[in-house]
Amino acid sequence: MELRNYETVFILTPVLSEQQTKDAVEKFKKVLTDNGAEIINEEAWGIRKLAYPIQNKTTGYYQIFEFQAPPTLVAKLEIEYKRDEKVIRYLTIALDKHAVAYNERKSKGLVGKKQEAKAE
Repeated sequence: MELRNYETVFILTPVLSEQQTKDAVEKFKKVLTDNGAEIINEEAWGIRKLAYPIQNKTTGYYQIFEFQAPPTLVAKLEIEYKRDEKVIRYLTIALDKHAVAYNERKSKGLVGKKQEAKAE
């Protein structure tokens, strides 16, 4: 089966302790790796203000995974998100070749900086 590139972001409720947050992140990371996904990049944005209140909460803990996996894994992952009451929102998207190239540049620190002209 062909592997595709995906990016998933989920928001955890802000009332969790630091250990509970780490455990929840590890749980979803384990779901990915146990089902044949290769995690390419992982970003913890931490507690951020939400654009609008969700379940009477104005902040949430953001976590992002970029991974490569078979298409059937996304359904399993989203079922796990739905089952976990700590998750208040989630989104998983398939990345096209342009998004993959952008994420590679971003991980190398090349995004958001002007490229210096090479002196010849």
